[in-house]
Amino acid sequence: MLKLESVFTSALPADPIEAQYPRQVFEAMFSYVKPKGFPNAEIKLLNTDLYKSWNIEKSVFTAQSFSDIMHGNLMAKGSMPYAMCYGGHQFGQWAGQLGDGRAINLGELALKSSYVTLQLKGAGPTPYARTADGFAVLRSSIREFLMSEAMHYLGIPTTRALTLSVTGESVLRDIMYNGDAAHEPGAIVCRTAPSFLRFGNYEIFAVRRDVVNLKKLADFTIDQFFGEFAGYSDKYLAWFKDVAEMTCDLIVHWQRVGFVHGVMNTDNMSILGLTIDYGPYGWMDDYDPNFTPNTTDLPHKRYRFSNQPMIAQWNLMALGKALMPLINDEQSIVSILNDFATHYEEKYHAMMSSKLGLEPSLVSKEFLQNLESLLEKDEMDMTMFYSQLLEIDSSTQQNEFIHILKDVSYNSGKMSDKCVNWLVEYQLLLKGSSLTSHQRRKLMQKVNPRYVLRNYMNQMAIEAAYQGDFGLVEEFFEMIKSPYTKNEKYEKWFAKRPDWAKEKIGSSMLSCSS
Repeated sequence: MLKLESVFTSALPADPIEAQYPRQVFEAMFSYVKPKGFPNAEIKLLNTDLYKSWNIEKSVFTAQSFSDIMHGNLMAKGSMPYAMCYGGHQFGQWAGQLGDGRAINLGELALKSSYVTLQLKGAGPTPYARTADGFAVLRSSIREFLMSEAMHYLGIPTTRALTLSVTGESVLRDIMYNGDAAHEPGAIVCRTAPSFLRFGNYEIFAVRRDVVNLKKLADFTIDQFFGEFAGYSDKYLAWFKDVAEMTCDLIVHWQRVGFVHGVMNTDNMSILGLTIDYGPYGWMDDYDPNFTPNTTDLPHKRYRFSNQPMIAQWNLMALGKALMPLINDEQSIVSILNDFATHYEEKYHAMMSSKLGLEPSLVSKEFLQNLESLLEKDEMDMTMFYSQLLEIDSSTQQNEFIHILKDVSYNSGKMSDKCVNWLVEYQLLLKGSSLTSHQRRKLMQKVNPRYVLRNYMNQMAIEAAYQGDFGLVEEFFEMIKSPYTKNEKYEKWFAKRPDWAKEKIGSSMLSCSS
């Protein structure tokens, strides 16, 4: 039977009230809660690769008791389920107490040299549910399960998904917030991560001027996850600097593959630099730096693709402000925030150079700006363009450019002169590179995915699942495990977004309804 530990709850102060009614929770990191329990629930996807990586007996995860635990019908050994208290800035404004409204942490699973937290999303309300019901629908649960795993296999820091279950009960949702509510199948995802701590966990105590508990949480975080700083006299500053670096690396990864989170509120920012909370995210189809997948983000597009680095810096500023009572060195915090911008530019330049298969010293900022301009103007599919660029080398004839890139643009017109001129310049840089053709292709294949889980693909899988057919969900779950390797079995998904998906709800833009 699954056995869990209570690392977080045993070290930090709990809410003394055990009832689960919505309320403000003070001077506590969490509230003890109980999942609702779903006697008719069924696991539809079990992530065998994930639990195998933990080196725990297979029988633990195939037993009926495991299914019962995943559905709130049974407590794991040692489990003391809890919901975290945190706040956050939403769209730039302080939103007050938020917390785990429908996420219930079961406890920590002990691995060989670390812990992993198991969390049920959609298993019922908590004291932080506010006016919501604490449940989740199948469509958003499929999206979260598949995309968190897709990001992992793309090499991007992320929470993971262990199970996807249908609850056997329906949930009422207004998908576009237009008064047209309907019942949808309920679902639960078991999410996993070393920790689900967010920037907002620290902000809530700073805003409430509760420095005692702010320090307790910061010390716990450093001891558990940043132990190398525990003995430093300036450990809080060193920790903040490390969080800034991890966040910078994360955003560079997002920009590398064309992922748009859609709702980069501070309560959705992981203290461990993980991609967390897969809500109205989107994938870049035709290259558009102003793309946002979230209808709630209109018309200002705060969380658009091109603004993600700046928002990450802004969120770090909010975290730095929250940690000021501990760091007590405003100038050093400002310096770290300024360094974030510098480091991002350096890492972004190195990343883009690798996408082109070139040494960074050969790639000018102007060359990259010209590339991004033509990708937008010619409506190039971002994923397909970089993948097809592998087929162009220094000896490729200009008349071959069109053949290689013929299916990459959403603009049916001929290839622009700007694109041709850029490719000619690209060939000159290839000639000046010290990399062999084999080395270049190997470098590019590591960073340019061939298969990505586009929104319209998710939507197709969701619509089939709503009819009881999980075949596409299962196919995509296998496809995302090898995103950089060409596989004839999945070549039909190496294609542009179809015309029908451009304006279709769920295939283009999404609301936060889930």
